[in-house]
Amino acid sequence: MITKNEIKRIKSLQNKKDRKELQLFVAEGEKTVRDLLKSGWIAESIYVTESFGNVEEKLISSKEMERISSLKSSSSVLGVFRIPIQQSFSHEGRILALDGVTDPGNLGTIIRLCDWFGIATLICSSDTVDCYNPKVVQATMGSLSQVNCVYKDLVSFLKNTDKPIYGTLLAGSSVYDEPLDSEGILLLGSESHGLSEEVKAYIKHAITIPRFGSEEGAESLNVAIAAAIVLGQAFRT
Repeated sequence: MITKNEIKRIKSLQNKKDRKELQLFVAEGEKTVRDLLKSGWIAESIYVTESFGNVEEKLISSKEMERISSLKSSSSVLGVFRIPIQQSFSHEGRILALDGVTDPGNLGTIIRLCDWFGIATLICSSDTVDCYNPKVVQATMGSLSQVNCVYKDLVSFLKNTDKPIYGTLLAGSSVYDEPLDSEGILLLGSESHGLSEEVKAYIKHAITIPRFGSEEGAESLNVAIAAAIVLGQAFRT
């Protein structure tokens, strides 16, 4: 059985303010919870509707799980995890940087892409959605534990780096023709607003994903799709 106070506390973690204050976040789904545990992330509590195995768990009913879940169809496992203390991050290798990406599903997918392509560091502007948002965590499918998501003043970060900076713009060299340095920063903006003018000022190499379809077709690409194309090209050679 789960108490009213537990339910209230878990539900509060849907809010960024409460996650920050309590330094906790929620992960749902067997794979996501197992991957976080396997990576050494600390669970404060794990709630299950059937035995999860090899961890301390609290058995609750399906109805109770529905009350604490943020999903339309609740999973059989929900973990409350401690937000890890932010460590210094590596500046080596390629870095992906995001400017104002606010859609949780997009950020979660981009984190999975970073994991797939071996991008260790993802720099996020302060107005990018919180990576511990439940929808982001769900979309990462466990990859959150493999990628260092660092929130910084993006302008200050770009100003103080000596790495080549590649910015995705509507006008620029084709991503299929431009060699992308293995030590470069790959910079993407939101689908609706693109890169901010302040950030654009630090771009050393403007790149674009050329349109091959009709000019009357799609106006823009989803930022997660754009990230997949850019990363695919970055590792092509």
